[in-house]
Amino acid sequence: MLRITTTDTNERVTLKLEGKLSGPYVEEFERCWHMSADIYRQKGLIVDLSGVTFVDPAGKKLLCTISKGGAHLIGSGIMPNSLIEEICTEKPVEKSVKVPRKVRPEASHLLLLLLLPFLVAATARAEDPTPLRLTLHDAVATALKENPQVQIATLSFAESQEDKSIARSALLPQAGVEVYDRAMRFNIYSQFGSKFPGIAEHSGPFQFFQADVGVTMPLLDLTLWRRLQAAHQGVNAVQAQETTVREQVVLLVVSQYLAGMRATAAVQAARSRMDLAQALYDQASDLQKHGVGTGIDTLRANVELQNEKQRVLEAETQQKVALYGLGRLLNLEAHREIELADTPNFYETPAIDASRSLEQAYETRPEMKALAARAHIAELARRGASESRLPTISFLGTWGEQGLSAPSAIPSYVYQVTVDVPLFTGGRIHAEMTKAALELKKVDQERSELRNQIALEVKTSQAQLDAAQHEVDVANLGVNLAQQEVTQARDRFQAGVANNIEVVSAQDALARANDNQIVALYRYNQSRADLSHAIGQIEGLYSK
Repeated sequence: MLRITTTDTNERVTLKLEGKLSGPYVEEFERCWHMSADIYRQKGLIVDLSGVTFVDPAGKKLLCTISKGGAHLIGSGIMPNSLIEEICTEKPVEKSVKVPRKVRPEASHLLLLLLLPFLVAATARAEDPTPLRLTLHDAVATALKENPQVQIATLSFAESQEDKSIARSALLPQAGVEVYDRAMRFNIYSQFGSKFPGIAEHSGPFQFFQADVGVTMPLLDLTLWRRLQAAHQGVNAVQAQETTVREQVVLLVVSQYLAGMRATAAVQAARSRMDLAQALYDQASDLQKHGVGTGIDTLRANVELQNEKQRVLEAETQQKVALYGLGRLLNLEAHREIELADTPNFYETPAIDASRSLEQAYETRPEMKALAARAHIAELARRGASESRLPTISFLGTWGEQGLSAPSAIPSYVYQVTVDVPLFTGGRIHAEMTKAALELKKVDQERSELRNQIALEVKTSQAQLDAAQHEVDVANLGVNLAQQEVTQARDRFQAGVANNIEVVSAQDALARANDNQIVALYRYNQSRADLSHAIGQIEGLYSK
């Protein structure tokens, strides 16, 4: 919408535009200008753009035509001023609407406050944050603080402690204060079902006031004591589960960090091979230029160069994916980049004493501790169900003031000891005892299965660690031999004794040797991490 206000004085004609100068409003404004063009030339025309909020290209063109025809464009504000400067770059801009000087600082401050959040957000998005350099120890420490699964396990442990407090409160005295002032009136006929001669149909009103302090406490209730013991074992079970989660998170972080180191090493090896392929391609090209080499040698070297470039791209992609996975485990911001700082010490991991690994695993694995706590809870539940047949003794005592009103109240008290002897419970006690016995059997089966699983994990990780140690030695030897083969094949090709088929074959052999070395070293470190997790020591080893 465009609003055009015309002001005609003896000296000049002013057209004030308010709204959007776009679409059909451009034609309307042009028609208005043409209709009074003669008057505008005699008196002079001023176009006030202070109220314009938007101008499309057609509107800008029309304003430029009007300006060239002798009209003066004026305005105030950021958008009108920039528009006038764009259209009338050769004309000085006259500002008829001037803001008083005392208002300008306030307006500029207000505009700055309004634009400040957008400027800060745009700056934050435009600036790339500094990569977060992490050692393996730093990554493990960050995960143990920020990983959501660890936080959930910590909260569950806190809940179990509150459950223990609730169970303990049932054995402690409970006290309360009660104050009430009651007035009552009741129908005698409705209470007894008939009328009595000479007696009124209703009774009252009666007023009754009472204020007392009551105390209750179980004196003998073994079921409540067993519940407290079970809650204490529940804390141990949840604590063991929390340790299990922490151990699993540490294993994931260590594995992901090692995967990142493996990807970084693969990138470095791929780039080194690409540089070598580039040098061999340059060598083949030089030999061809001097008439010693052939075109097929140069073409073959170029093909190998392109293959190495492709391997570099694949290795860089794997490196990014590995770092993304590590950032997820650490619960970092999505835009935060990670840089691994343990590149020089990639293969230096804590030493593990595997002499008593299997027996130690049975003792230290948190899963075994959690099952032991569950078994203890089931045994306490069975005892509690059996002891619920015994009498329970409780105490109730109140002391207060009683009367028809508050001023007439006198001291009163009640002391009561209750003995509750269950005679028939409808089979509940037998069912609870059977349920607890079944839970014990289930825990025994789970313990047997867990022992088998731990034994498998320990033996497997030990076998993989032993094999990985030999693989590292063989891979290192293979890399040295492959490098010698490349050097000799390159010298033979330079001397013209052979073509570069030998060189390309030596390059492929070096690539395989580098990959084997990286894989062997990764398996070696991963096997050490798996063994430490299998014996329940990975957090203690990698968080030091």
